[in-house]
Formats: sequence, C-alpha cells, structure tokens
Amino acid sequence: MTSPRPNLPLEMRPDHPEPDHPSGQARWWETLVSALVFLVGAGLAVGAVDIPSEAGYGGVGANFLPWVVALALMACGAVLLWEARTGGYREMEVGPGDAGPDWRGFVWVSAGLLLNAALIERIGFILSCALAYVLAVQGLKRAFGKPHRTWVVDIATGLAIAAPVYWLFTKFLAINLPGLTAGGWI
Repeated sequence: MTSPRPNLPLEMRPDHPEPDHPSGQARWWETLVSALVFLVGAGLAVGAVDIPSEAGYGGVGANFLPWVVALALMACGAVLLWEARTGGYREMEVGPGDAGPDWRGFVWVSAGLLLNAALIERIGFILSCALAYVLAVQGLKRAFGKPHRTWVVDIATGLAIAAPVYWLFTKFLAINLPGLTAGGWI
C-alpha cells in the first residue's frame, strides 16, 4: 500500500475530496450579505462626513473612529463579495442539513438593541445596556439550543459589565452618558 507523498499540495492528493460548491441560492445569500456589509460601511462613511474633525484628546478628532469602522466594514464587505462571487465563502463549516436562519434568536437580539436605544434616556445607561445584554444572550442561547433559564446570572453579568463601563466613561473620560440618578452613579 502506498500513501500519497506528503509534499504534494492538499488539493492534488488523491485522497482529498473535491470541495463542494455552493448552490445558487447559497451563493445569492452570500452575495446579499456581502453587499449589505459593504453598504453598512458606506452608510457609516456618509454619516462620518458630518462629524467634526477638530483634534481632541491625543490629537485625534471625533470622526476618527467612525471612519476607521466605516473603512474596515467596506473592506470586509468587498472581500466577502469577492469570495461569494468566486466560488462561495471558503473555510466555512458545513452545518447539518440546510439549516435556515434562527428568527427567534434574531428577534431577541434585535429587541435588545432596539430597547437599548429606546430606553437609554429613560432608565439610564447601566440598566438599558444590561437589558440589551440579557436579551442578546437569551437570543443567542436559544439560537444554539443551549439552556436559557439563566436569567439571574445574565442580569448580574449585564450589570457587572455595564456599571464599570458607565463609571469609567463618566468619571475618567468625562463623557456624559445618561444616568438614572442625578448623582451619576447609576
């Protein structure tokens, strides 16, 4: 019995199966996701134009980070689009069957983000961010089929993350975030 020579590239070895090519529907979805990532980056770039560029702390203006994120998203979208149009996303794990998106998980995570935006001025940064964390974790646990009866742990973890962030931003960086109390500790 002879084994393939180890110095041959993997795709030339006789024991290496031919990679699966994505179906037309998978290729369409990959192209759509890629284009949306690029368009989100372009939208952020359009919004970053309106942010003043006067240098602030450390010589960096307020528009620096939005431009970095916009350009990074546009670059990622372009690479993903190239991947999608030239054979599909590579090195992607193949899941069991043709599983579709988990809409319940999407709704939980989206609800967390939207409630955070809607409630941050009313209940303060800490509570709204903790709520967003709890809802996102619950949605992701449900999407992956994990036990999701951990509300108390998720609430405590969300508060433990949001409170120090709020305190650091308001006390050390002097950035005004909405608080629940007039004293600014919650």
